[in-house]
Formats: sequence, structure tokens, C-alpha cells
Amino acid sequence: MTANEVTFIFIVTGEPSGDALGGALIAALRQRTGGRLRVAGIGGERMREQGLESLVPLGDLAIMGVAEVLPRAPVILRRVRETVTAIRAQRPDAVVTIDSSGFSWRVAHGLRRRGETLPLIHYVAPMVWAWRAGRARRMARWYDHLMTLLPFEPPYFERAGLPCSFVGHPVLECGAERGDGGRFRTEHGLAPDGLLITVLPGSRGGEVRRLLPIFGAALDQLRGLVGPFRVVVPTVATVAATVAAEVKAWPGDVILVQQPQKKHDAFAASRAALRAAPSPPASNAAKKIGTAP
Repeated sequence: MTANEVTFIFIVTGEPSGDALGGALIAALRQRTGGRLRVAGIGGERMREQGLESLVPLGDLAIMGVAEVLPRAPVILRRVRETVTAIRAQRPDAVVTIDSSGFSWRVAHGLRRRGETLPLIHYVAPMVWAWRAGRARRMARWYDHLMTLLPFEPPYFERAGLPCSFVGHPVLECGAERGDGGRFRTEHGLAPDGLLITVLPGSRGGEVRRLLPIFGAALDQLRGLVGPFRVVVPTVATVAATVAAEVKAWPGDVILVQQPQKKHDAFAASRAALRAAPSPPASNAAKKIGTAP
């Protein structure tokens, strides 16, 4: 490839956390290539800000749990086929799949099953070292390279035959530590000493719909214990409308934010937070239907 050629990368993610990684990756690649970069694939608002037009809506894929997967299995599998077809037709220089192993791995498997030899790279190592070691060897059959967030992960996957690069954890580069709480309070007319609570209900439709009423009830109880407070809810485009409709009935005159810097400012201004618990690995039933090969 000459210095003047444009690099074409097809990037695929299936959830907002991967979209954030994808947006940062595209920005870094543009800098590395001097702007000689073309991107296509599947992503959300952060990747769209970097010039990607998503092949399918991210909301079709950002689901979790058997209750969500089962009724949407036909949509998920159709999106896998559409993605594989698009990649084969567009012939990128490389494909990067980000997290969302249930969707991403099916795309990779679909490409290899059809004889595609183009470079496949996965970003974010699945925690197979914690709960399902055999999947590392299966992953090594499909992918050419893995980018990991944690420094102990490359040796583990390299033993399974998958070359790796440790690229660091995004939390160290996202700017969260540079949030300006005073700026946030000024923008929203909050007193310097007023109680502000951050509520983090998640980024996937099912978990958000399930957790929002619970958080609302918790805030109602909290108001009786600690008195008046304000609430800020960071959210993402895939669930913003659902969140906005639900929090209208909450106490605390809720402030909604979506931009990363405003989220960091909100964290800095808050004195407490309520958050969704981490989700467990998908059940065997979900894996068989379409979330993880």
C-alpha cells in the first residue's frame, strides 16, 4: 500500500459500549493514516460522529438475556447475513469487530465459512479466561488478531494460537477524570452544595425498561430519607427516548445527558450514583439461538 492510498476498514459492533470504542478507534486511525481512511460497518452515535453510516440500526443488536434474544433471533441472524454479504461485496482491507461476541463472532464465522481470507481483527478480549476457556481456541480459528484491554490477556490468547496486542483500557483515555463538576452545576442552575445523584440504568433496551421503574421507586424512597435532590441520567441514543419518557415521573427534576464530556461533568458534580449491575454471561439457550456461537 502506497502513502497516498486510502485504507478501507469495515468496523462492526453491536452495543453502545462498543460504539464508544469504535468512535475512538476511527479517530485514532484517521490520525495515524493522515486522514486517508474510509470506514463502513455497524455502529452508533460515536462512530457516526466519525463519519460512519451504519449498515443497520444499532438498536436491532443491543439486546441481552433470553427474554430479549428469543423473539429477536430472526432479526439478529438476518443482520449477521446482511453484514457478511456487505463485507464480501465491499472488499475492505480489514474487518474489525468490537466486543458483542454473540453478533461479532457469527459475522467472523460466516466469513470464514464462505472462504474469506481477508484480515479479521477483534477488539476487546472476551472473558473466556474466567468462564469458558475452550472458546479461545475456537476464536483463534476465525480471527487473525486480537486487541486486548488488559495486560495479562495477550499471553492467554497467544497460547491458544491467536496473536494479540495490548492496547489499554478506554477508561484511562476517556477523560472521565477531567470532568468539571462546577461547570455542570452552573449550566443547570444547581447550587454548589445541593445533592446531585447520578442514575445509570444501562444502554440496552430490555435492561433499561426493566430497571427504570426500580430506580424511580428507589428515588421516591430516598427522597423521604434525605430530602430534596436533583438527578442526572446519562444515556445513549439507542434508549434515549425510552429513558426520557420514564424519568418524567421521577423526583429530582431529572437532567438527561448524552455527550461524553457532559457525562464526565455530571459524574464530577454528583455525590452518589445508582447503577445497573453487570450482566452475567448469556445462558446456553441464548447462545444456541444467536447471541454467541
